[in-house]
Amino acid sequence: MNINSLNTFIEKTWDTSVIPSLMEYITIPAVSPAFNPEWNSTSHLSDTLKLAQSWCNSTALDNAEIKIINKKDRTPILLLEIDATTPEIQETILMYGHLDKQPPGAGWDENKGAWTPVIENDRLYGRGAADDGYSIFTAVTAIKALQAGNIPHARCVILIETCEESGSFDLEYYLEICKDTIRTPNLIVCLDSGCADYERMWITTSLRGVIIGELEARILTQDIHSGRSGMVASSFRILRQVLDRIEDSKTGKLLIEDFYAQIPDERLTQMQKTAKLINANLIDDLPLLNGACAMSGDPLDLLINSTWKPAISYIGAQGIPQIKTAGNVIREYSKLLLSIRMPPTVDTTRPAQRLKALFENNSPYGAKVTYKLLKHAKGWDMPQLGNALEESINNASNLCFEKTPGFAGEGGSIPFMTLLAQKFPQAKFLITGVLGPKANAHGPNEFLHLPYVKKLNLALSIIIGELGGTQ
Repeated sequence: MNINSLNTFIEKTWDTSVIPSLMEYITIPAVSPAFNPEWNSTSHLSDTLKLAQSWCNSTALDNAEIKIINKKDRTPILLLEIDATTPEIQETILMYGHLDKQPPGAGWDENKGAWTPVIENDRLYGRGAADDGYSIFTAVTAIKALQAGNIPHARCVILIETCEESGSFDLEYYLEICKDTIRTPNLIVCLDSGCADYERMWITTSLRGVIIGELEARILTQDIHSGRSGMVASSFRILRQVLDRIEDSKTGKLLIEDFYAQIPDERLTQMQKTAKLINANLIDDLPLLNGACAMSGDPLDLLINSTWKPAISYIGAQGIPQIKTAGNVIREYSKLLLSIRMPPTVDTTRPAQRLKALFENNSPYGAKVTYKLLKHAKGWDMPQLGNALEESINNASNLCFEKTPGFAGEGGSIPFMTLLAQKFPQAKFLITGVLGPKANAHGPNEFLHLPYVKKLNLALSIIIGELGGTQ
């Protein structure tokens, strides 16, 4: 395998073809269905797939079928099937990505915006570039580079969906109707994760589960004058009281025993190594106000807290007006949107069901407290890589980054990983990504680190080529 030739091909493809196409992709406001109820009456999701399909066709992949599948009332997908180099290679590699995006959000720098691609200091800014527009271009370029170098590869299937940011609610449907194409993959590659720095290839070892629901406290039939405070409890204070049942507000520790899981020894060892590798960078990556501090000064504690312990975030509110329109009243109700991250190995079914009783029973002041579960999904813990894949990852990281790979858990959730693990229990998994320090997925100034993604693309090509269908 001529690494220099592979690298030259990938660099040229990115500079002349991928980056311009990614910039065009950024301009498409393809907000995921959960954040755009009118998604089905617009063409934005389909437009991203048409752009990707057109680009894929332009690469002239050998022995490839490239098609958009768009079923009524379902979010569309892009499906590529690339035959193995020779019929003797029987294995299949399934590669995954998505093209739907988080909402634009506020707080972008003056010269940047969610739908305005900007390249600055080797960073491509814009919503979706790193989460997860780069994935289709990286997967295809990795395969085409092998073909250009006459390097054998296994049969590859690439599935790109458009509702990942909404929980991948159509993915199981498409896995079923496309099962004859997907078959039984030996290796599943997910290009939708993070990296703890831009110095090496990072492998995601675990993902937390999630429980999302609405918690409401209603005490009045209408707002009343705040002069009656002291007579009627604040609905917001009622929420505070019932939230105290599950969270210690001083420490952020969740108080429910079965929300926790034992950390496997292998994961703890990996976190210890990762903490030493990135150390202060872990805290530096947090956009803390001057004088503010993280929940711990110990990087290992932060890694454990954010990947293997449960934690609650208050991600939305209702019934609380903006300050400029707020009357001096006791409000009739307050509602919060809760996101509870769960350890990777905890089955979220029972905790999700328990929350309703924990919140609603014995409500303060006889108020009407209701909890509505919106969705929940179990996390994921990586199965053993196997000697061949682990050796290939090590080799690729050393060749491309001149450093051994890093292994780290992610604090977020990718619900479909559990689905794929259940559906294909024999498969090996390689989850990696480009969301590193300051990349700020879902937030303002999201960017794709261009030098890093090119190296990662080369690493992926090497891994696919080295395995050659022999994993």
